[in-house]
Amino acid sequence: MVVLAAALALVGGLYVLPKGILKPKESRSELNSDAAKTANRDGGGSKTNGSKTEASSGPVPATAIDNGGAHSDDDGHDHGPSEPAAAPHTTATAAQRQELTRLLAQYKAAPDAAARGEVATTLARRYESVERFDSAGYYLERNALARPTAQNWQRAADAYFQAFSFAASDERVKLLGGKARELYAKVLKEEPGNLDAKTNLGMAYMASENPVQGVTILREVLEADPRNEKALYNMGILAVQSDQYDKAVKRFQDLVKVNPKNVNGQFYLGVTLARTGAKEAARAAFLTAKSLSADPALAASVDEEIAKLK
Repeated sequence: MVVLAAALALVGGLYVLPKGILKPKESRSELNSDAAKTANRDGGGSKTNGSKTEASSGPVPATAIDNGGAHSDDDGHDHGPSEPAAAPHTTATAAQRQELTRLLAQYKAAPDAAARGEVATTLARRYESVERFDSAGYYLERNALARPTAQNWQRAADAYFQAFSFAASDERVKLLGGKARELYAKVLKEEPGNLDAKTNLGMAYMASENPVQGVTILREVLEADPRNEKALYNMGILAVQSDQYDKAVKRFQDLVKVNPKNVNGQFYLGVTLARTGAKEAARAAFLTAKSLSADPALAASVDEEIAKLK
């Protein structure tokens, strides 16, 4: 379990900005849930660099979206337990619940696979709007089964990856990470040069029983595209995880050269420079990170880190 928690931290970074700054008394398992969110906020999901995607607490049926516990979306598919305490903001409105109920009935009544695929796509969008990404992934996969294109497989894979990134238990990590890997493999079978899919596949492997495969895949991505932000970021975090701070500094320096406005890149450049004793350079990186965000919590965390440099 400890290995899995440590590996999941690599998916999006050891600690989420700004509340999860490196603190000696905090274990990786305690920071696990927050850490994975970085994957989608700063480059985890498809075309999400710099976005502010929030966590999914898992899917719930349209008639019980405010309730916890195991559930099914009336389609015979058990998506797993909801986790409302972890992400209370995902609560749907009465109108959203009513629409989900209507669409689920429409999905069940669809006369053939093609019709079900169309409804499934709409259902998935509605589940994404209430941040139930694994339910979205399930219905996008149904659509991909009806219309098996690389684009449709990737949409389903990205939704599962989104849910995987925010999973709050080892069981959910394994389940959702496995689905993401399965579907990204389908994408890459059709499009071997799809580096976005390949990067996410590598990140999903980091929390599997074969994290070395994830490292290998990320290295392959950087060989093909040395400027790939997601791969640079996660390889930097990997170096931090193994206490190779000199290597981590190089990864984050390369990252901020590619995108000087990558807040996490600037922040972790500061963290790793501080670990190597380059205090003034670390201070500059921290101040750059602070200048790129209006988040007062981030500002407070940067100030805390700078205070440690004195």
